[in-house]
Amino acid sequence: MLGVFAYGRKIWLIGGTSDSVDIAGLLLDNNYQIVVTVATEGGKNLYASHQNLLVMVGKIPAQNMGLFIKKHHIGVIIDASHPFAVNVSQGAIATCHRYDIPYLRYERPLVTNHGRDGTITFSSFESLLSSNFLQGKRVLLTVGCQSLHLFKDYHHTIDLYARVLPYADSLTQAYQAGFKGDRLIALRPPISFEVEKALWQQWHIEAVVTKAGGKAGGEDIKQKVAQKLQIPLILIQRPPIKYPHKVNNLADIIPWLTKFNDGGDDDHDHDHDDGDGVQKPELN
Repeated sequence: MLGVFAYGRKIWLIGGTSDSVDIAGLLLDNNYQIVVTVATEGGKNLYASHQNLLVMVGKIPAQNMGLFIKKHHIGVIIDASHPFAVNVSQGAIATCHRYDIPYLRYERPLVTNHGRDGTITFSSFESLLSSNFLQGKRVLLTVGCQSLHLFKDYHHTIDLYARVLPYADSLTQAYQAGFKGDRLIALRPPISFEVEKALWQQWHIEAVVTKAGGKAGGEDIKQKVAQKLQIPLILIQRPPIKYPHKVNNLADIIPWLTKFNDGGDDDHDHDHDDGDGVQKPELN
């Protein structure tokens, strides 16, 4: 694999999540130079300033990722995007394959206990909406502003409320999806058990819809509140993506990078794969 040398020695960290902030800190502590991309200005503000860190705002279409790699001298991609950012991950994987550079996915761990606390899982939003499970209920959506448009045509059959991030773009997308101001609340995680519980009670919520976003997305707290209030928690499962290399533990990232220097090519489980037998990119 020659991409590390052909295009550069920096790490492109696809970020915007709380996980990516932790990963950025880990990489900087190990003297790597990184370029982080986020979708919004609010996401940019999550990262502390550092001489080896460049944070850029804006979505990069898959067809432009190759140009981005060349322009910013990228040698490795670490994908820490949201588990539901399918197009972003698929675009990054295809770009790494095309330009022959290493790709690593950091996948936040799943929350367990499904099925024992009133949690009901659906494979997709489409399967949930076609089931009529929510019809006639007061429903709180904690699914991210980009998914709210899926519910636009259901306000007349479902009493819908939504929680979004406190950004202008999030509120704009909520309004465009048919939500009125009195049906919206803007909060940034983490949200405590007490606040979550009080919100559900204040709006007399009868069901909550959320994504399988893991602990970082507050899924564990929502499960506890749902169990306490005896309210069904509707969980949309993560879309299936075949990642070429994936880790679920932050501590595995630096060893994965170091394997490039070792030239190793040992076989490992797909979810904790090793490097690709090339020299470690000297990004510091």
